[in-house]
Amino acid sequence: MARIAVEGERSIYYEQYGSRGLPVILIHGWGMSCRVWDTTLVSLREAGHAVLTFDQRGCGQSDKDFEENSIEASAGDVATLAKHLGLRRAVVNGWSLGGAIAVAAAGRLGGDCSGVVLTAGATPRYTQAPDFPHGSPPGSTAQTVSLLRADRANFLWNLTKAVCAVPQSPAVENWLWGAFMQASPGADAALAGLDTLDQRGNLTALQVPLLSVVGGRDAIVPPEIGRAAAKLAPRGRVAEFENCGHAPFLEDGPRYRATLLEFLGALE
Repeated sequence: MARIAVEGERSIYYEQYGSRGLPVILIHGWGMSCRVWDTTLVSLREAGHAVLTFDQRGCGQSDKDFEENSIEASAGDVATLAKHLGLRRAVVNGWSLGGAIAVAAAGRLGGDCSGVVLTAGATPRYTQAPDFPHGSPPGSTAQTVSLLRADRANFLWNLTKAVCAVPQSPAVENWLWGAFMQASPGADAALAGLDTLDQRGNLTALQVPLLSVVGGRDAIVPPEIGRAAAKLAPRGRVAEFENCGHAPFLEDGPRYRATLLEFLGALE
């Protein structure tokens, strides 16, 4: 079991597969764990890529009692891991809130980042602004956290049911719910941070290729948000998964993996 201390004695859990080939860093969504990437991970390894994945602060097998749980803190953890493991030209792939972490991490990695993938990414904004009509009303994530903390198990079960537009088996739904339930209340701070997140400047400054995978039936991150991210990035493009919800890697896994590998192949 590999761990690295990132805040005093508190540590995060990570897994590194291979040391050769273009490295891909897989960043899970809020409240999840690195296990959501297992089928993607296998596909990447078979294609010759090195893979790094980790559990965010408060999630999975990482410590639960961090003082700071934020998007920027997790982006710093990505940079710490990349430096610790000597990764060069890494591609960051973030799902949902992990997309915001990926964008922030790309800035921290600088020349050691060669590409960004947003998988239903919650970036550049998750809430509306006068010049950004997409997403939820301001203050909505604070309301979400309040509801979550009032009835954690049932809230997370309902969230699990909303992740996929394509019906999943009870085994998959129970697996996702179990991952949510393993996350600590401390991780809620990262979710609350989406209310004020604004990464439009980060994306316009991004000099590497960006792929935004958008679920056309996404009920959690509206598709317009992912499309806006690709328009802001100078080298951005969109891959539309018209019939998928918030987890294209589960709902249309073969196509998702083929799309991801095509993007990575163009970077090598």
